[in-house]
Amino acid sequence: MENLPVVKAGIVAVSRDCFPESLSVNRRKALVEAYRRKYDKNDIYECPVCIVESELHMVQALEDVKAAGCNALVVYLGNFGPETAETLLAKHFDGPVMFMAAAEEDQNSLVQGRGDAYCGMLNASYNLKLRNVKAYIPEYPVGTAEECADMVHEFLPIARALVGLSGLKIISFGPRPLNFLACNAPVKQLYNLGVEIEENSELDLFEAFKKHEGDRRIPDVVKDMEAELGKGNLKPEILPRLAQYELTLMDWIEEHRGYRKYVAVAGKCWPAFQTQFGFVPCYVNSRLTGRGIPVSCEVDIYGALSEFIGTCVSQDAVTLLDINNTVPGDIYREDIRGNFAYGQEDTFMGFHCGNTCSKKLSFCSMKYQMIMARSLPEEVTQGTLEGDILPGDITFFRLQSTADCRLRAYVAQGEVLPVATRSFGGIGIFAIPEMGRFYRHVLIEKNFPHHGAVAFGHYGKPLFEVFKYLGVEDIGFNQPKGMRYISENPFA
Repeated sequence: MENLPVVKAGIVAVSRDCFPESLSVNRRKALVEAYRRKYDKNDIYECPVCIVESELHMVQALEDVKAAGCNALVVYLGNFGPETAETLLAKHFDGPVMFMAAAEEDQNSLVQGRGDAYCGMLNASYNLKLRNVKAYIPEYPVGTAEECADMVHEFLPIARALVGLSGLKIISFGPRPLNFLACNAPVKQLYNLGVEIEENSELDLFEAFKKHEGDRRIPDVVKDMEAELGKGNLKPEILPRLAQYELTLMDWIEEHRGYRKYVAVAGKCWPAFQTQFGFVPCYVNSRLTGRGIPVSCEVDIYGALSEFIGTCVSQDAVTLLDINNTVPGDIYREDIRGNFAYGQEDTFMGFHCGNTCSKKLSFCSMKYQMIMARSLPEEVTQGTLEGDILPGDITFFRLQSTADCRLRAYVAQGEVLPVATRSFGGIGIFAIPEMGRFYRHVLIEKNFPHHGAVAFGHYGKPLFEVFKYLGVEDIGFNQPKGMRYISENPFA
């Protein structure tokens, strides 16, 4: 995957001067050794310059981790820790920060070898709040060397998303389509998140597309498309124009990324796109998304943002789907009931015209866009990638700005069932526990649009933590039975 940050976390141990410094030194060494036994040693850097006891030590440690190329920081309380210096570490580090603490080793070390980091975490969290400093703190942030190594590893996808957002530019083309207010949201929160936005006219994109006519790279892109599609290459005549469009987008990204390291795109795809370009962009969108460059449909800027976060967390392709239609009763009775532990209201179909990466489809075919072809000539609606989505674990999620510029998010884990959809487009039968209640009391109640980002795997835990770190106070999830939503009628 391209277009993603590589995270290197600096491990800095801190020590209160009235506790043995050796506790922090030895516990830091044990943590680093445990991590390198279990995970990629290149993920972390052990700061050997000093044990941070004072503000001057803090400055030395920051200079050291910066020189080592660290873009994430782990503040490790080997003992009680110095409240001022350790929180200043987090304040002055330019990147995501995690705090955790060492557990006591055994009954023989509870006099001179007792570190009291369990207590120190309380003071650290209090001082972080006093200084308005953000930090990731695990659910239970105190552990043995092995347990703390696991905590660091769980921090990495969270840090990767946060580093990615700090260097992200979203490039959009055109306003949202007519009668499509659902994906229209204020961009102010993008700036609050540190994300840049470049909004362009689709006319600018069309001009750039025309300039790529006859581009000598087109045949090579067509060959790559043919290899990817295989037997699904049912519209070979449209591939040269799709290749021309792909080159247009890739060149635009390189010419317009400016000082930003990472890019996502919110593209226009209807109503005039087909008649002017002569195709739909779905397949090209799927190819870029498959490389780590999310391209959302229908100029869904917060959809592109959500896709990028999911790509950073999962290090895999994501997709953007409509939470689209119910599963017919006969399909539920024939293929789901008795085979899977879901009620019919737990299931729905996630669909989009053809923007899902081919490696996330059970099979794929290049076709025309059936819905658009109902009102347009079929020949200008070619370019969708159709197929049933691969069965397996998924996470449905979205980060969204409300009309009054408040951030909201939701995260729900479930699966794509191995059940034929009998339908068209890039589509799958999704099952999420208690989906019916989640649909009503989160998606509808909180005014989320119909687009949801999909990560292929269960990534609810890191996504939830990313949204918390970003300051999102309203994070919905599919609450289990017995856990009532605030708006849920208790007498229903």
